[in-house]
Amino acid sequence: MSEEIVGQNEEKMKSLKTLTLAVYILYALSYFAGVTAIIGIIINYVKREEVAGTWLESHFSWQIRTFWFGLLWAVIGALTAFILVGFAVLFANFCWIIYRIIKGWLYLNDGKPMPA
Repeated sequence: MSEEIVGQNEEKMKSLKTLTLAVYILYALSYFAGVTAIIGIIINYVKREEVAGTWLESHFSWQIRTFWFGLLWAVIGALTAFILVGFAVLFANFCWIIYRIIKGWLYLNDGKPMPA
């Protein structure tokens, strides 16, 4: 492989890693402006094919699962808030999402794929 092609591949991976970091940031910012999580999930689906077969693919899967399960538990928590148990569900969901953002961010920073 020529040095030019290797350089292009390294540059593309660096760009995709930065994009993956941006999605983690968008998810974290969603606690202040919920629309940022929607932007993040759109990026995940639009760019998913580009990360296929790389170690970043596991991060995209992690982020997508975080979004959908987080949304599911947020809806369940909101629907059950009137019987008070929903507040516990919402708090647990908040903690779970923060945990997943931090764990993903740390693995990304270390250049490691997310565990299956």
